[in-house]
Amino acid sequence: MRKLLIYIFIVSSLLLGVAGKCKKKTPPPPAEASLQVTLDPAANSVQPPAPQATFPLKVTINSTMPAQGVTIAISSKKDDGSVDPAFFTASQNSTVAVNDFTITGTPVSIICITTVTVTSRTDANNKWTGTYRYSRKP
Repeated sequence: MRKLLIYIFIVSSLLLGVAGKCKKKTPPPPAEASLQVTLDPAANSVQPPAPQATFPLKVTINSTMPAQGVTIAISSKKDDGSVDPAFFTASQNSTVAVNDFTITGTPVSIICITTVTVTSRTDANNKWTGTYRYSRKP
Protein backbone atom coordinates (compact mmCIF):
# COMPACT_ATOMS: atom_id res chain seq x y z
CA MET A 1 0.00 0.00 0.00
CA ARG A 2 2.82 2.33 0.83
CA LYS A 3 4.46 1.70 -2.57
CA LEU A 4 1.17 2.41 -4.28
CA LEU A 5 0.91 5.81 -2.57
CA ILE A 6 4.49 6.63 -3.60
CA TYR A 7 3.77 5.65 -7.23
CA ILE A 8 0.58 7.73 -7.26
CA PHE A 9 2.50 10.69 -5.84
CA ILE A 10 5.28 10.37 -8.43
CA VAL A 11 2.88 9.95 -11.36
CA SER A 12 0.69 12.88 -10.28
CA SER A 13 3.80 15.05 -9.79
CA LEU A 14 4.99 14.24 -13.29
CA LEU A 15 1.59 14.88 -14.82
CA LEU A 16 1.19 18.20 -13.05
CA GLY A 17 4.73 19.19 -13.96
CA VAL A 18 4.18 18.46 -17.65
CA ALA A 19 0.70 20.00 -17.68
CA GLY A 20 2.04 23.16 -16.04
CA LYS A 21 4.45 23.69 -18.92
CA CYS A 22 1.78 23.40 -21.61
CA LYS A 23 0.60 27.00 -21.49
CA LYS A 24 -0.59 28.62 -24.66
CA LYS A 25 1.62 31.47 -25.72
CA THR A 26 -0.15 34.64 -26.76
CA PRO A 27 1.06 35.68 -30.19
CA PRO A 28 2.66 39.12 -30.35
CA PRO A 29 0.49 41.87 -31.79
CA PRO A 30 0.94 42.43 -35.52
CA ALA A 31 3.65 44.91 -36.42
CA GLU A 32 2.46 48.42 -37.11
CA ALA A 33 2.72 49.61 -40.73
CA SER A 34 5.74 51.86 -41.36
CA LEU A 35 4.82 55.52 -41.48
CA GLN A 36 4.63 57.03 -44.95
CA VAL A 37 4.43 60.81 -45.06
CA THR A 38 4.23 63.46 -47.78
CA LEU A 39 5.24 67.07 -47.20
CA ASP A 40 4.16 70.15 -49.13
CA PRO A 41 6.71 71.66 -49.84
CA ALA A 42 8.18 68.30 -50.83
CA ALA A 43 10.76 66.54 -48.66
CA ASN A 44 14.36 66.96 -49.89
CA SER A 45 13.40 69.99 -51.99
CA VAL A 46 14.92 73.47 -52.14
CA GLN A 47 12.23 76.12 -52.49
CA PRO A 48 12.91 79.39 -54.36
CA PRO A 49 13.14 82.52 -52.18
CA ALA A 50 9.71 83.99 -51.43
CA PRO A 51 8.77 87.46 -50.13
CA GLN A 52 6.12 86.37 -47.63
CA ALA A 53 6.51 86.49 -43.83
CA THR A 54 4.73 83.17 -43.20
CA PHE A 55 5.28 79.85 -44.93
CA PRO A 56 2.61 77.13 -45.13
CA LEU A 57 3.50 73.49 -44.53
CA LYS A 58 1.19 70.54 -45.10
CA VAL A 59 2.02 67.17 -43.51
CA THR A 60 0.02 64.26 -44.96
CA ILE A 61 0.09 60.79 -43.38
CA ASN A 62 -0.33 58.34 -46.29
CA SER A 63 0.05 55.10 -44.34
CA THR A 64 -2.51 53.56 -42.02
CA MET A 65 -2.89 55.78 -38.97
CA PRO A 66 -1.47 54.11 -35.83
CA ALA A 67 -4.04 53.17 -33.19
CA GLN A 68 -3.09 56.05 -30.87
CA GLY A 69 -2.26 58.53 -33.64
CA VAL A 70 1.03 60.32 -34.27
CA THR A 71 3.10 63.16 -32.91
CA ILE A 72 4.26 65.69 -35.51
CA ALA A 73 7.33 67.73 -34.54
CA ILE A 74 8.55 70.60 -36.71
CA SER A 75 11.73 72.63 -36.35
CA SER A 76 12.97 75.41 -38.63
CA LYS A 77 16.42 76.94 -38.26
CA LYS A 78 19.18 78.65 -40.23
CA ASP A 79 21.00 76.24 -42.53
CA ASP A 80 24.40 77.80 -41.91
CA GLY A 81 25.92 75.26 -39.53
CA SER A 82 25.54 77.59 -36.55
CA VAL A 83 24.43 76.40 -33.15
CA ASP A 84 21.68 79.00 -33.06
CA PRO A 85 18.42 77.56 -31.75
CA ALA A 86 15.48 76.99 -34.07
CA PHE A 87 13.45 80.13 -34.75
CA PHE A 88 10.27 78.04 -35.15
CA THR A 89 9.20 74.84 -33.40
CA ALA A 90 5.86 73.11 -33.16
CA SER A 91 4.68 69.77 -31.87
CA GLN A 92 1.19 68.35 -31.93
CA ASN A 93 -0.55 65.02 -31.58
CA SER A 94 -2.83 64.06 -34.44
CA THR A 95 -5.21 61.33 -35.53
CA VAL A 96 -6.07 62.85 -38.93
CA ALA A 97 -4.25 62.35 -42.23
CA VAL A 98 -3.79 65.99 -43.28
CA ASN A 99 -2.20 68.52 -40.91
CA ASP A 100 -1.54 72.17 -41.78
CA PHE A 101 1.10 74.35 -40.14
CA THR A 102 2.35 77.91 -40.68
CA ILE A 103 6.05 78.63 -40.18
CA THR A 104 6.70 82.11 -38.79
CA GLY A 105 9.77 84.09 -37.80
CA THR A 106 11.85 83.21 -40.88
CA PRO A 107 14.91 85.49 -41.13
CA VAL A 108 15.39 87.47 -44.36
CA SER A 109 18.02 86.44 -46.96
CA ILE A 110 19.12 83.28 -45.15
CA ILE A 111 18.60 79.72 -46.33
CA CYS A 112 16.66 77.80 -43.69
CA ILE A 113 16.05 74.10 -43.16
CA THR A 114 12.80 72.68 -41.85
CA THR A 115 12.84 69.23 -40.26
CA VAL A 116 9.58 67.32 -39.83
CA THR A 117 9.50 64.21 -37.65
CA VAL A 118 6.36 62.07 -37.44
CA THR A 119 6.36 59.48 -34.65
CA SER A 120 3.74 56.84 -33.89
CA ARG A 121 2.22 57.23 -30.43
CA THR A 122 1.67 53.46 -30.35
CA ASP A 123 5.24 52.42 -31.27
CA ALA A 124 7.94 55.06 -30.71
CA ASN A 125 10.29 53.14 -33.01
CA ASN A 126 7.96 53.80 -35.95
CA LYS A 127 9.26 57.19 -37.06
CA TRP A 128 9.55 59.19 -40.29
CA THR A 129 11.79 62.24 -40.80
CA GLY A 130 12.00 64.61 -43.76
CA THR A 131 13.58 67.99 -44.46
CA TYR A 132 13.35 70.77 -47.01
CA ARG A 133 15.10 74.11 -47.50
CA TYR A 134 13.57 77.52 -48.17
CA SER A 135 14.38 81.20 -47.78
CA ARG A 136 12.65 84.52 -47.37
CA LYS A 137 13.64 87.36 -49.67
CA PRO A 138 13.38 91.03 -48.72
